[in-house]
Amino acid sequence: MRIGIAIMAMATCVPPMAAAQTLVADRITQSQLVEQAQQLSAKAQGPSGTASAKLNEYPNHYTMIALRHKDGGAEIHENFADFFLVVQGHATLLTGGSVEDGKEVSPGEVRGTFVRNGTSMNLNPGDVVHIPATVPHQMLVPDGSTFIYFVIKVKEK
Repeated sequence: MRIGIAIMAMATCVPPMAAAQTLVADRITQSQLVEQAQQLSAKAQGPSGTASAKLNEYPNHYTMIALRHKDGGAEIHENFADFFLVVQGHATLLTGGSVEDGKEVSPGEVRGTFVRNGTSMNLNPGDVVHIPATVPHQMLVPDGSTFIYFVIKVKEK
């Protein structure tokens, strides 16, 4: 229930679209998110230890489900903010600092080996995190565990 309320609260923060467009509310339950994530589990067994899938696309944002078995690399999104909603598991999120060995892998997307001098926060089921565009971040997952999170990527620039 708490996760559903958080998703609906985030959805209400989206500014209204032009009058010519039809507004429709979307709903996805926690069990549907877990089911979507479980379908990614085999793909996440590879070397990266992660898999994600885009769920829906909108004019200025899109949603994803992500599953991790391993730590992620450092990331910077120049144009998109991330909202994470923890569905299952525990992880540590590093934010701020700088990205070591950062390279632009596609326009506006930088990847590196790790976040140096970042701030650490523990993530637990039901937690919601906002990472503004241009903020370095990295997800760390305890060995042998699975971390599932719902992502809203919002175009800021």
